[in-house]
Amino acid sequence: MTATDHAVELVHAAARAASDKLAQKIIAFDVSEQLAITDAFVLASASNDRQVKSIVDEIEDKLREIGAKPIRREGERDGRWVLIDYGEIVVHVQHEEEREFYALERLWRDCPAIELPADVVSHEK
Repeated sequence: MTATDHAVELVHAAARAASDKLAQKIIAFDVSEQLAITDAFVLASASNDRQVKSIVDEIEDKLREIGAKPIRREGERDGRWVLIDYGEIVVHVQHEEEREFYALERLWRDCPAIELPADVVSHEK
């Protein structure tokens, strides 16, 4: 089983939105083989709390434009690690310190990466 075409479409839209707001280390994993609750994870990081919020807002706006509404959102008050659950995909936007500490990409490294569109740029420091 692999991520659905619709899930990949949502991943691409979320990654583009994160890129538009200068997110760092944007990657996506197909977790459908490992988890029954979602098809894909998108990970992105930011250098400060304000940028985390800006990235989250842009992702929600862009996904809303294509008809996707979040089922749940966690962590927005602290602004250090915001999780947006769309059912088919889950987006994690983390402050770079949380990203390094929790190292989600290490936890999910056995899952296949989802190729992101060429216009998605990971803005490294």
